Amino acid sequence: MLHRRFTILSMILTASLAVSAQTPTTLKDAYRGAFHIGVAINSDQITGKDARGTAIVAEQFDSISPENAMKWENIHPKAGKYDFTLADQYVDFGEKHHMFIVGHNLVWHSQVPAWVFQDDSGKPVNRIELLRRMHDHIFTVVGRYKGRIQSWDVVNEALNEDGTLRDSKWKQIIGPEYLIWAYRWAHEADPMMELNYNDYNLENPAKRKGAIDLIKILQQNGIKIAVVGVQGHDHMNWPSADLEEQTILDLANLGVKVAITELDLDVLPTVPQATTADVSYHVESDPKLNPYSKGLPDSVQKALATRYADLFKVYLKHREVMSRVTLWGVTDADSWLNDWPVKGRSSYPLLWDRNFKPKPAFDAVIQAANQGK
Repeated sequence: MLHRRFTILSMILTASLAVSAQTPTTLKDAYRGAFHIGVAINSDQITGKDARGTAIVAEQFDSISPENAMKWENIHPKAGKYDFTLADQYVDFGEKHHMFIVGHNLVWHSQVPAWVFQDDSGKPVNRIELLRRMHDHIFTVVGRYKGRIQSWDVVNEALNEDGTLRDSKWKQIIGPEYLIWAYRWAHEADPMMELNYNDYNLENPAKRKGAIDLIKILQQNGIKIAVVGVQGHDHMNWPSADLEEQTILDLANLGVKVAITELDLDVLPTVPQATTADVSYHVESDPKLNPYSKGLPDSVQKALATRYADLFKVYLKHREVMSRVTLWGVTDADSWLNDWPVKGRSSYPLLWDRNFKPKPAFDAVIQAANQGK
């Protein structure tokens, strides 16, 4: 009888261990075979100065994006002068950990040095010269990492909220065709890498229609867009899961993959125009807009976890058209939302807290994968 009880206990323990062994404990394992799980990393994580953050990246993710390391102001700060120090370390990090590496970004209206659009006297540069500068930048940067970066955000945030083209200096000086040249030259510089278009608020029907029209124009001009990036700077009540699903379906109908490229969930009170993600937008500080300066209440933690799970269920449902889901930062301390649009706010939009501990939202995202497979 004692032997029989021992045998039954042994079988239960073995079965329990087998179930435990099959349960993923990392994001990249949980979503393996569905889509890449990525994260945007900052300079301290690239260099290893933030050792704990770097360790989380290496353990949990199979794709990386550079938060700022490859933006024009950092990689090409002066005419004829490139600084690849941090960008090289970024690519080396991704290769060391066998990751899918994203380049971000080549042509944007923001974080571009003034010299790019000016001649020696400070006046606006002419069209031919700006085209030449764009060509030089794209071929130099993309060419340096040819075969090493798998996917480039070629043009970033070219649209207004109503779906029309943003009146950036690129458009003012070159004209709307600047987009065609950017994509054409990026493809020539590395024919094997993915060409991405990346923007925020594509869940907004008017802006989504503008993006769809833009992609169709590019396709008609022979540009093979591989991925449309939906940034995913979301709020607790917007976009709804249904709206997120419709956005994915509408974009996938273009024959492209869809990526969630900059995911974070803002739990703080909304402010006027809060549905924008334009980095130039700012609001005066107000204590009412910073209610969780001493920590996030359990009730909000639970709501955040539920919200993350609901979104990941949508992503999993449409895994056949999803390329990757990338979080915009590792811990809450890294998030750009701590300072935007209100300076100094304490934000809690990510899966790890300021002490590098996984939040309930992390467990919810893992559980969503287990339930969805």
